[in-house]
Amino acid sequence: MTTLEFAKDLDAKGLNCPLPILKTKKALAEMASGQILRVQATDPGSVRDFQAFAKQTGNELVQQYKDGDVFTFFMKRK
Repeated sequence: MTTLEFAKDLDAKGLNCPLPILKTKKALAEMASGQILRVQATDPGSVRDFQAFAKQTGNELVQQYKDGDVFTFFMKRK
């Protein structure tokens, strides 16, 4: 597990679907192309949600990992 450099950090811990994805979409819209957003979430469904979100939007899910109850996602803005 390597830690990537990211331009923006989003704490979505404690939020349930669809809020982590909605907040991610809003945060990515405020970023420049190629920048990386780190998202931390606790919703177990967020793993498949982020994979589907990446496919649907063209933003790249660069890395994801789980540490305890926290899922961390690195999304690269298209």
